[in-house]
Amino acid sequence: MNMDDKAARFAAPDAKRDWIPGNIDLRDTWFPVAYSADVGNRPLRRIVHAQDVYLWRELGRVRAAEFRPDLLESRRAGATAFTGGSCYYRVHERYGYVWIWYGNPDNAHADLIPLIPFLPADGAGIPRYTQRSVRFDAASPLSVENLIDLTHADFLHANTIGDGQSESDVVEFSSTSETLTRTRVVTRKSVAPVMRWIGGVRAQYQDLRAVLHVHLRNNLCISYPSFTPGYAIPNVQPFVPVGKHRSRVDQTNYTVHAPAPFRWLMPRISYVIQPQDNSVLRPQNARYFDPGQRRDLSSRFDAPGNRYRVLMTRLAERQRAGDFGYGADADPAQDISAVLGMRP
Repeated sequence: MNMDDKAARFAAPDAKRDWIPGNIDLRDTWFPVAYSADVGNRPLRRIVHAQDVYLWRELGRVRAAEFRPDLLESRRAGATAFTGGSCYYRVHERYGYVWIWYGNPDNAHADLIPLIPFLPADGAGIPRYTQRSVRFDAASPLSVENLIDLTHADFLHANTIGDGQSESDVVEFSSTSETLTRTRVVTRKSVAPVMRWIGGVRAQYQDLRAVLHVHLRNNLCISYPSFTPGYAIPNVQPFVPVGKHRSRVDQTNYTVHAPAPFRWLMPRISYVIQPQDNSVLRPQNARYFDPGQRRDLSSRFDAPGNRYRVLMTRLAERQRAGDFGYGADADPAQDISAVLGMRP
């Protein structure tokens, strides 16, 4: 399938209520499709928007192609515009991930890889216990929207990261043409169970500052929740789109600065939270493709999520018109340490 065919796969919503996350297919972006440590001499298969990606190493160097290495010569005539007809994707290793360029290979530049300030750029020293892979039965934008939604965690994940009881709860958000940043500041929140039973926090209440920075094109979510008393839990969640009903997340919970055993056990929370989220996302995703049902309801508390939909729709419309460039306000490599509120 060439890029023109793929561009025809998604259509602009006719109205606000017609937001269909599975129809959003944004290009000219880097996707972190695998952990670097998982790529060896044997080919590893990944899928991005129903497009095959095979990863392997030759003399230590990572390669990425549309076909298995043993089939490259016989399948070369079937190479698409995503590889410029060469069969090979543009590929780069950074932050412990293998990134492939999804779009016009002539527009691929390493400085368009989003900056993740709490991970070492060369990936050196990232422990394997911080890396956990999960999958969701929903389109990537729907999974990202769920993460942006502030209310879901307080009732879906109350048994791990705490309920919604607090003295105050303030939410702010900002955006560019390529990113959305949501900040939540909570005072005197009930201590998260995982902090109490694994982290050893014996206080009755905690303060929380949680920042979520979303790169729209590639569904990359950089999160920095910081608990006081307690610890920061910096994490990266790249929602790589497999298709309209599937996404993959190779998550990194970078808990290396927390005490043991919290730093070892906290990353495993992905296996607790994923089934909880998926129990909501799976039926919701299917309803978007049923024309007989109203697809959405929202309230005044959904402002960050509604802004996300507007930004994604604008990007889709711009790309459909042939504009794949990054705006003047968009620099994926910008240092967001201060935005995240990282401690020195």
